[in-house]
Amino acid sequence: MPPVVPPFLVGLIAAPLAKRLLKPLMRGVVKTSVGIALEVKKATLEAGENIHDLAAEVTAEVVAAQIAAGDVDVPTGDGRPVAEGSAPKGEKDEAVTRAENEARAAKNRATAGAGKAR
Repeated sequence: MPPVVPPFLVGLIAAPLAKRLLKPLMRGVVKTSVGIALEVKKATLEAGENIHDLAAEVTAEVVAAQIAAGDVDVPTGDGRPVAEGSAPKGEKDEAVTRAENEARAAKNRATAGAGKAR
């Protein structure tokens, strides 16, 4: 009859072996999980930034189109809107140019960020 080994002796022998094998495995699992979480966070932030850039570009285009069509009062330097017919032609041109420049800058930011994504 073979000798009977009590279960606690098996545990005393197996615990150090399990620790040596499982600790590196668990460390790798945790390290990989944290890396994936950071990559997802980075991708989410970039997507949000691209959406904000796109919204700014569209807003600038809409405002420029409204100003060009004369549907919007052009504000003066002191914050008061100028009546539609009383604004000098130069002020409307400056506002349209400013809106177009903002749209162009937003588009440049959007295309510059596209090269970073992989």
